[in-house]
Amino acid sequence: MNKLLTCVTLFFTMVISHAAYAKPNNNLEFFTSESVFPKSLNLPFAEAVRAGDQVYLTGQIGNIPGTLTLVEGGIEAEAKQVLNNVKSVLEANGLSMKDVAKCTVMMADISEWSTFNGIYKTFFDGQYPARSAFGANGLALGARVEVECFAIAP
Repeated sequence: MNKLLTCVTLFFTMVISHAAYAKPNNNLEFFTSESVFPKSLNLPFAEAVRAGDQVYLTGQIGNIPGTLTLVEGGIEAEAKQVLNNVKSVLEANGLSMKDVAKCTVMMADISEWSTFNGIYKTFFDGQYPARSAFGANGLALGARVEVECFAIAP
């Protein structure tokens, strides 16, 4: 009898946890603002996804908004454009750089780190989000830098 009770309890626990796990999340909102990557480019990602008060931004590169063309001028020009693209997507979603909680920075050449940092600092008012960074080989479109952020909506 004890084994039967244990088996029945285990069965119902598994059924209940599977039902909770398999429940679809209808609380996600997908945004493509047209400010950086217009829908006409037919790219397989949203510019941002909102889950409750968290907003996850697609990694941004230094492309000229509305195109798949990188700005010219090396790391300085790309860093400025990347961060302007992040700012544009945030603003299109009613947010600002002050709402950014975390960024991940990917760099094609990690020796350009200090140049990137100098530009990065100008986009924040001295209160910086948490950040991770690493060197990466083969960023999209041959970019020098890519920045992915998530923000908390007020």
